[in-house]
Amino acid sequence: MTDFKTIARAAAAEMRAVFAETPLSRNAHLSDLYGADIWLKREDLSPVRSYKLRGAFNAMRKRPEQDLFVAASAGNHAQGVAFMCRHFGKTGVIFMPVTTPQQKIQKTRMFGGDAIEIRMIGDYFDDCLQAAQEFCAEAGGHFLSPFDDEDVIEGQATVAVEIEEELGQAPDHIVVPVGGGGLSAGMLTYFGNGPAWTFVEPAGGACLHAALRAGEPVRLPSVNTFADGAAVAKIGERTFERLKSVGLANTLTIPEDRLCTTILEMLNVEGIVLEPAGALAIDALKDLGGSIRGKTVVCMTTGGNFDFERLPEVKERAQRFSGIKKYFILRLPQRPGALKDFLTALGPDDDIARFEYLKKSARNFGSVLIGIETTDARNFDRLFADLDARGFVYQDITEDEILAQFLI
Repeated sequence: MTDFKTIARAAAAEMRAVFAETPLSRNAHLSDLYGADIWLKREDLSPVRSYKLRGAFNAMRKRPEQDLFVAASAGNHAQGVAFMCRHFGKTGVIFMPVTTPQQKIQKTRMFGGDAIEIRMIGDYFDDCLQAAQEFCAEAGGHFLSPFDDEDVIEGQATVAVEIEEELGQAPDHIVVPVGGGGLSAGMLTYFGNGPAWTFVEPAGGACLHAALRAGEPVRLPSVNTFADGAAVAKIGERTFERLKSVGLANTLTIPEDRLCTTILEMLNVEGIVLEPAGALAIDALKDLGGSIRGKTVVCMTTGGNFDFERLPEVKERAQRFSGIKKYFILRLPQRPGALKDFLTALGPDDDIARFEYLKKSARNFGSVLIGIETTDARNFDRLFADLDARGFVYQDITEDEILAQFLI
């Protein structure tokens, strides 16, 4: 679409007066690992550590007469709107879910200063979205959607403009996360079907996948908010109109626990701090495998607003996904030497991470919650075989979501 390209290029040119283009960096580690030419479009290095300020900028620059902008956001869109409200001298009222990480709330206040007001409403994004729209109608402001807005879609498409300028052409393959669809819709409209595409969603928020199956946007019955930057219950009407022909074969859903392994890998190996949604495109490379070998691939690292208080949770989930940490309930005989018998079953690389008596289930037995970390998932086969041989009774609860929620 020539007209859309012209609009996106014009928006990108206007942005240069506010912030520089984000880096497009070839990553040697990933390139060697996958036998491809892997480039990262580092939106995590924008002034608000995500691409969201692009759409906010484009929408506000088109409405110089509008004084009040209202937004609903789980964090990154809020920061973009706050940044641009201060830049343009506008007033912003931003509604955020109560469950939003504190790091994103604090950064929103920092970027917006006196230009914005934050209102914490509801446990989920849809709750604060409704409140924001109702307030906007009453106050006569302009509601700035995080994704389902033509000006926002055009603004997010400036990412594609920069990729094309920095590479000198379109890449062979683009991997892009999908939340509400603003970024993916803008990039797809700009590049068209020239590159191969992979659209990536968290398993607990795969609203594009659900819409493609239904043939229209549908609301997910529940959303896992771990990857909060992409955890959307229903894809946008306008964004789906641009994405409806992509095909299920070009979509991937990523388990949240597996995503944690990539967050840690990028932090430990590359020193790159990514929030869960920002790591989706890199994690997707594990599923693309040989299909990208020898190709030029651009992965969108869409955000780096990571609250380091979440790091223990990320490590925990990564270990459990990799199979090197397990939890189980042990029925421990109440006799001298029973604990010693259990301890001697542990191998040299097995470490007790949790040991907690829950209760005495009978006069002669007690229930114990035990967490074991090891260096190789195969060590558990040996451990459990040894426990079986010694007559211990136990139950592995690592994958039992209900028990894990209450006990771990």
